[in-house]
Amino acid sequence: MGVRLLVLVVLSVALMVVDARFALLKPVRSQMSLVLMQTYWITDLPQRLYQGVASQFGSRTELVAENEKLKTENLLLQGRMQKLAALTEQNVRLRELLNSSALVNEKVEVAELIGMDPNPFTHRIIINKGERDGVVLGQPVLDARGLMGQVVELMPYTSRVLLLTDTTHSIPVQVNRNGLRAIASGTGNPERLELRHVADTADIKEGDLLVSSGLGQRFPAGYPVATVKEVIHDSGQPFAIVRAVPTAALNRSRYLLLVFSDNRTPEERANAAAQAQEAEDKQNGTAPIIPAKVPKPAPATPATPAATVPAAAAPVATPIKPAVHSARPVKPVATKPPAATPAATPATTTPAVKPPAAAPATTRQREE
Repeated sequence: MGVRLLVLVVLSVALMVVDARFALLKPVRSQMSLVLMQTYWITDLPQRLYQGVASQFGSRTELVAENEKLKTENLLLQGRMQKLAALTEQNVRLRELLNSSALVNEKVEVAELIGMDPNPFTHRIIINKGERDGVVLGQPVLDARGLMGQVVELMPYTSRVLLLTDTTHSIPVQVNRNGLRAIASGTGNPERLELRHVADTADIKEGDLLVSSGLGQRFPAGYPVATVKEVIHDSGQPFAIVRAVPTAALNRSRYLLLVFSDNRTPEERANAAAQAQEAEDKQNGTAPIIPAKVPKPAPATPATPAATVPAAAAPVATPIKPAVHSARPVKPVATKPPAATPAATPATTTPAVKPPAAAPATTRQREE
């Protein structure tokens, strides 16, 4: 019995070392998750049954009161949505004016928390969406209040999410009030984040909202991360001690959102935006003021033969001048009829339309 126990202990230690230092057991763990998925479903079955029974036997009065409350909240939310719709359209127009192709709304998918890591020194959770659902490594995860973390391990039907408060996690943030940038790191406490390397003279105070800055292209910009709870200034230290509380309910949220960010390059997003705008203009029957593609100017080489045309035409104009000069001695021809007879003889042999033919006649007239 003791030898068997010792063999099992040695085997367990060897498996833990191999799993920590090498990636040989990742396929095995991925396949084991298919078996554990059934365990999660069976474990969660009592709660689902309890919720179903409680919803069936709820009192009519509570249901009516809840219905009225939901109607009121729905009316208020519809009013807010109208305002947000107008602001969204205005934001889109401003982005078009600034020639920006950033997305206003990201694509999201709802996921459910089905497990937590039992290790007290790591803050990780398990969700019911995996590689088969399109989840990728590093994908941001948030709840209804703010960012929670990112996906760090993929399995076919489940994923592991590293929370913001883990000691190995950091996220670039900025103060929503003045845009001051900083790095928020986990402390191991699910109710606390810490801002590292913040100057003692930095403009940050208690109650400031920290939002994701979007630096690093991992987390989308503009999502709430934490609220500054305490700022400690020490004149003897170059950096202030800034502690913040996460806005997300890391220990209470059950339904989460997976954010699918746009991984296209800025050129691809700009081309897609231009094509969408062109298609919309064609659909509405309005031509754009500025064409999407400006036609290139004609090359300068064909203009060279055109410039030589007047030079080629110059010799044609040269024989016209003698015709003009030859018109001067026309009067002597009219006054002396006998002299005009020999001039008429060569005129019959040459076409009358050619002006140079009149030049010999004029010369001969002068000689006589």
